[in-house]
Amino acid sequence: MRIASLLPAGTEIAGRLGLADRLVGVTFECDDPAGVRDRVPVVVDTALPSGATPAEIDAIVRRRAADGLPMYELDRATLAAGDPDLILTQDLCAVCALPGATVAQAQETIGTRAEVLSLNPQRLPDVLQMITDVGAAAGVPQVAATLVEDLSGRLDAVAAAVRGRPAPRVLVLEWTDPPFLPGHWVPDLVTAAGATPVAADPGGRSVAADWADLGDCDAVLVAPCGFGLDDAVAQARAVLDRLPSGVPVHAVDSASFVVRAGPRLVDGVEAIASALHPDAVPEPPAGRIVRVR
Repeated sequence: MRIASLLPAGTEIAGRLGLADRLVGVTFECDDPAGVRDRVPVVVDTALPSGATPAEIDAIVRRRAADGLPMYELDRATLAAGDPDLILTQDLCAVCALPGATVAQAQETIGTRAEVLSLNPQRLPDVLQMITDVGAAAGVPQVAATLVEDLSGRLDAVAAAVRGRPAPRVLVLEWTDPPFLPGHWVPDLVTAAGATPVAADPGGRSVAADWADLGDCDAVLVAPCGFGLDDAVAQARAVLDRLPSGVPVHAVDSASFVVRAGPRLVDGVEAIASALHPDAVPEPPAGRIVRVR
């Protein structure tokens, strides 16, 4: 089976299911498995400029959305050359990945009869179900079941470690200019880490807010959508004076461990739990989360 993954989470899941050698197309953002873009043709690229600030990116996204312009570009010729049997896509967020409607148009253009699996998780349990769905579609259901069992066991271990401890109130910022409050599965990560998400909408959409309306909290987690740890640290430092005073501020590699709906969300839960409960949860590997204040 040949698989085209049009979103990074799909590529990550494929890799963890032992399907990396079946990939015939990935996106410009795919980085797990390591080096996948060097081995597999890139069929999805961004239409956004590189090097822009958070405020500039927000303005560009809003303008393109208002004008009906796409955030991503699909290389139909390269996708057709890969002749996939299974295409992994999404309809959850047009800003985060190529939408399924574009894939449907491409299918008609290139004449493929590939099965299309749209991955649209709203909550953390949905992400685990998504792994099961990819495993079933790719013909490796038992491998998927084993992976889900392992991930569930790790979540249970964190829950056991923080059980009975005070749950700090945690404010998560998914963007810093303007500030965006989290939705979808991100609040679930905070809850799974033994904390209480504030100003969040579990299963809903992330929304823009005013700095004055962020509310009280015991800790802040800066997890800018699509950015790695170094950028998260820089963005956290840039807004320290806007955040509630006297509370710890942590920056996290959001692109890998918070906003990408793949197996590494469990790594994210473990990292957040360690930052909030350092005497109960082991410190994670370097490069995942850093205390900024």
